[in-house]
Amino acid sequence: MKTVFIDVDTQIDFVFPAGSLYVPGAEQIVPVIARLNAHASASNIPLVCTTDAHPENDPEFRMWPPHCIVGTVGQQKPQVTLVPNQTLFRKVTTNAFAAPGFSELLDSIGAERYVVYGVVTEICVSAVIRGLLQRNHARIELVTDAVRHLDPTSAHKVFTDLTSASGYLVPSEQMLR
Repeated sequence: MKTVFIDVDTQIDFVFPAGSLYVPGAEQIVPVIARLNAHASASNIPLVCTTDAHPENDPEFRMWPPHCIVGTVGQQKPQVTLVPNQTLFRKVTTNAFAAPGFSELLDSIGAERYVVYGVVTEICVSAVIRGLLQRNHARIELVTDAVRHLDPTSAHKVFTDLTSASGYLVPSEQMLR
């Protein structure tokens, strides 16, 4: 089954306590994401990574603190998550499908299965899942121990909505077999 792994916004500003928009507990998923990314690379599974990339005066900063400003350390992915042959997409909004070339790349791969993980579950991860559900009928799997949220109730709704739409919640160990 043609598979694509999608690593959503695993960036220093989100996943480490010193980050400007830290997601509590996200540092705990960095090693899991590193293993998933390494597995994808070693298995020749396409790995698509989204990154938040804001200009200094982005209007989004009226809602959220400044974060992931282009050229800053916080905008970078943690070194351990970087692997050969990953494709990086910069985005200015919460919706990866608005990033130039993102939809086109996924269309060109023609995957039957998408494995999704990263941060923030109820924001950018949810936007990727919704976009995939709207675009095709491929299998969508959310790696439960490789996501973190800001609001548990909203994250639970993402899980429920995905499974109601015939998606799957899976542990990373199932992906790494």
